[in-house]
Amino acid sequence: MDGVIVLVLFLGVYFVPCIVAGRRNHSNAVSIFVLNLFLGWTFVGWVAAMVWAMSDNVKKETAS
Repeated sequence: MDGVIVLVLFLGVYFVPCIVAGRRNHSNAVSIFVLNLFLGWTFVGWVAAMVWAMSDNVKKETAS
């Protein structure tokens, strides 16, 4: 049971850039997910995904 909790916590931290991009409605959220999925295991890849997720490239909602 402890292994499952550790795994869930690890995956939650691992995918923080994806979660941030999704919550911010980032226009490149899918690309950030792919970068994080394949290169997030390296510290540089994770940081790059996080910086990209925090960039100001969000979809603007239009008032109709």
